[in-house]
Amino acid sequence: MNLEKLTFDVCDLALEVGEFLKLEVSKLRNTDIEYKGLHNYVTWVDKESERRIVEKLSKLLPGSGFIAEENPALEPGEFTWIVDPLDGTTNFIHGVPLYCISIGLMHQEETILGMVYEPNLRECFYTWKSAPAYLNREVIHVSKAATVNEALFATGFPYYDYNRLDDYLAVFKHLLQNSHGARRLGSAAADLAYTACGRYDGFFEYGLSPWDVNAGALLVQNAGGVVTDFRGTNDYIFGKQILATNSIIHPEFLKLFKAW
Repeated sequence: MNLEKLTFDVCDLALEVGEFLKLEVSKLRNTDIEYKGLHNYVTWVDKESERRIVEKLSKLLPGSGFIAEENPALEPGEFTWIVDPLDGTTNFIHGVPLYCISIGLMHQEETILGMVYEPNLRECFYTWKSAPAYLNREVIHVSKAATVNEALFATGFPYYDYNRLDDYLAVFKHLLQNSHGARRLGSAAADLAYTACGRYDGFFEYGLSPWDVNAGALLVQNAGGVVTDFRGTNDYIFGKQILATNSIIHPEFLKLFKAW
């Protein structure tokens, strides 16, 4: 398998679907919005975007399986695509110009390809196994911030699982008082891509799904960063919690989560 060629094919697919998203955002009506759960939205645009992606990926890698946000009937395989056709749906339905297409490929339990595309800025972040991470053909690296106090963080707020909210807000409060601050973009895929290219020094969130983090986590790792769950282990793709940093500040940052 030529992973480099496959990655560029995935990027081309994302650019094509990204244009579709940009064309449809201004046409969206309230009646197009469905509710999957509390504060969890989906539109026909999400579904059509995913249909197009799954159809093309099935041709690029025949026999592969899927874990896709909008179609739970799809099944994984030896090679499994993990697809979020529109990460940042709430932004999308409100016309906020930051949302992403996220596509990762796993071979058994290892992620071997990751791509995040933000169509409004036409920024395509991508990488593959044993390769650097790239933004529009330029190699990217994580930041060099040496302490939490020097760092800027990204996060997201849970929209249905509030059991850990008080502890989560305690970490958030600590960062507001002891770092350069924390930002919430509304797209975990973008947060991880921005951490990979050094715009953020770290990202943390809980309650996420594999399609939110799979591709972005590989970007961070191949850009020189570290990704774990809140306990410092590797259960971040399916474990619903993720902590990604430039690696230098990871031990210090991890202590906050162990404290709470």
